[in-house]
Amino acid sequence: MTNLTVPPDADTKRTKSLVQEHVDIGDTVEVRSEERTAGQMTAVTGDVTGFEPGYLELDGQPLDDGSVRYDEIHTVSTIESS
Repeated sequence: MTNLTVPPDADTKRTKSLVQEHVDIGDTVEVRSEERTAGQMTAVTGDVTGFEPGYLELDGQPLDDGSVRYDEIHTVSTIESS
C-alpha cells in the first residue's frame, strides 16, 4: 500500500495533479478527507473511475454519492493497483 499526503497549502489544481501522479484509473484506493472548516476526518474506499473537474470519481459515483472533492482530500492510500 502506498500513501500520498496532500500538503495543506495545495490548491485544487495541485491536489488533482498529485493524485493523478499517485493513482491510476482502476486502482482501489482509500481516500481520507477533511472538511477544512469542520476538521472532521472521513474515509471512503473505492475504485478510481475518473479525474473529474473538482473531484476524484470513485466507483462511477457522482460527488454527492461517494466521490471526493480535491480540496477535501488529506491522504490517498492505494490498496490495490489495476
